[in-house]
Amino acid sequence: MHSVPDFLQSLAVVFCAAGITTVVFQKLKQPVIFGYLVAGMLVGPHVFIPLIDEAEVIHALSELGVILLLFFLGLEFSLTKLFRVGPTAGVIAVVETSVMVWLGYEAGRLFGWSPLESVYAGAILAISSTTIVVSAFLEKGIKGKFTEIVFGILIFEDLIAILLLTILTTLSKGADLSFGEVAATGGRLAAFLAALLVVGMLTIPRLVRAVGRLNRPETTLVAGVGICFACALLARLFGYSVALGAFIAGALVSESGLAKQVERVVKPLSDAFGAVFFVSVGMLIDPALVARHWAVALSFLALVVVGKVAGVSLGAFLAGNGIRTSVQAGMSLAQIGEFSFIIASLGFSSGATRDFLYPVAVSVSAATTLLTPWMIRLSGPAAERVDRLLPKGVHTFAALYDSWLDRMRRTRDPVQACRRRRWRYALLLADFALMLGILSAASAWRNEIAAWLMSGTGMSAAAARYSLLAMAVLLAALFGYVVVQGARRLVLSLVSRAMPPAAAGAPDTAEAPRRAMVLTLQTGIILVIGVPLLAVFQPFLPGLPSAAILFGILLLLGVSFWRGTNDLQEHVKAVSEVIAESLASQLKQKGAAEEDRTLRRIRKLYPGMGHIVPFQVEQGSRCIGKTVGELKIRSMTGAVILVLTRDEGNSFLPVKTDVLQAGDVLTLAGPPEAVEAARSILSDPPGGPQ
Repeated sequence: MHSVPDFLQSLAVVFCAAGITTVVFQKLKQPVIFGYLVAGMLVGPHVFIPLIDEAEVIHALSELGVILLLFFLGLEFSLTKLFRVGPTAGVIAVVETSVMVWLGYEAGRLFGWSPLESVYAGAILAISSTTIVVSAFLEKGIKGKFTEIVFGILIFEDLIAILLLTILTTLSKGADLSFGEVAATGGRLAAFLAALLVVGMLTIPRLVRAVGRLNRPETTLVAGVGICFACALLARLFGYSVALGAFIAGALVSESGLAKQVERVVKPLSDAFGAVFFVSVGMLIDPALVARHWAVALSFLALVVVGKVAGVSLGAFLAGNGIRTSVQAGMSLAQIGEFSFIIASLGFSSGATRDFLYPVAVSVSAATTLLTPWMIRLSGPAAERVDRLLPKGVHTFAALYDSWLDRMRRTRDPVQACRRRRWRYALLLADFALMLGILSAASAWRNEIAAWLMSGTGMSAAAARYSLLAMAVLLAALFGYVVVQGARRLVLSLVSRAMPPAAAGAPDTAEAPRRAMVLTLQTGIILVIGVPLLAVFQPFLPGLPSAAILFGILLLLGVSFWRGTNDLQEHVKAVSEVIAESLASQLKQKGAAEEDRTLRRIRKLYPGMGHIVPFQVEQGSRCIGKTVGELKIRSMTGAVILVLTRDEGNSFLPVKTDVLQAGDVLTLAGPPEAVEAARSILSDPPGGPQ
């Protein structure tokens, strides 16, 4: 046990190092968090003249910092915010973190690590940094739709991190990494959280409101910090991480309705001890260990950047956010941070992982901290480049997809249809679990089953192993087929809300859009259910074959989707020609007053064309004299220009080189928000805001 003067000396060194770092890195216009990590490495025990070399002091400083940091993050979390961003951000976060856990686990196994070490590796790579992203957005003054999506994803990632942290805390106590133990751990965690939340919701918000009525900032600060440390201590007494208790304390305080008031008084203290946390993390970086394991560090860095950009972008696109917004969100979340440090520290302190994993994780986080501002800055140009490289059919699909989802959400189903859909969800989940369970059982009991086959049939050991593999693959493939068909039935019931099937004998004018939407949602449902189950079952599955089956299914659906977008493009082209001919005829015969009526009739006749709105280019508009390609309407807003109509009544399909003139009427299609954004851009006067 160290004396009080030793601890005060260490605290003084940490605060001085953090203070100098803040000034220097602000002057250099570099992320301050990266500076804290460098400062910690310089004053830590792994340099030539260590100023702090006591492991217990470093651990105490780190724990003090993480409690206040997680309490402040919890203050920014609320159940209201969770419900508002839930459907979209929750799906993206689940898919992305599951992909990263699976990639990290497989990378660990390829490096020859134990199953538990590999699980830690996956958990470390899974969670992006709220602190780094928020700091980067504030420094750059970035706002917009994609920032709301990013913040929603970060909220759910924090919840997933708490779940991972709690499960790993239990497994690190020596419990076997078995499916039964993981399930029991999840049950105990659920019971603890339920009890804490029920009791906390009944007491803490009332207590905070009573303190707030005193209107004394110092009293609010002391009461808030007291609640924070009380919940952290309670979590530790039940065998969980103090981070869990601190985060829950912040979330409960935020439910009082006085979160902003508490944030104002707690933020300076949180910033100060947040700096202590990051400096203490930097103290544990051993440059020699990182240099010896440079291949692991580079591999993890590549997995974080590539895996997170791809996972978030794909999830956001499937959730109906368009190409540009999806790519920007993915590039903003390509880093790991505070939760990764906490998870790595838990593995190191509990002996579940070897000593090199923590400094490797911190070095990867430091590298991604430096990369994050550049990734955010380059996300716009990168999104435009991706937009240019994708074929036209995908662009057309992206412009219409969000409008289909919007119509689907707005349409209400009868109670019986909702019950049938919930039953289909349950069956699909059960089919997935059975498929992975078969593979898990074949892997866990392969020796026993092979011995039984040898004794019962007299076949050789090699023949028994191959027979077992063939049976497992056959059964898994059978359930895989059932999963695909179950997802299709579920999706068809959803899509019929946006694009009902045609009556018997009538032409189906929504066949191509419906097929494209079914394939997309089918892929999305399989991803949302299959990837998390794969991440959970992976430690009990036979290596890569299980993932190969899932990604084989997704590949087949991807090929079908690609063909569907080509059919959709042909459909949109044909309908656009019909619109052009109808508008030209109406304008020549009855004038411009009939245009809106014509478009309403077309919207009803072709439900897969989304929200169709006319826009007339007024004299003095900025877009006059510019080509359709120069305006970048599709990449900037997600809307498309279907038809261009001149004053003399000529309607035609526009190309990139067509120059806009005053009086031109553009027929726009896409989601309502995208169409309004396009109208705003087209109506801006010269010199107006971009």
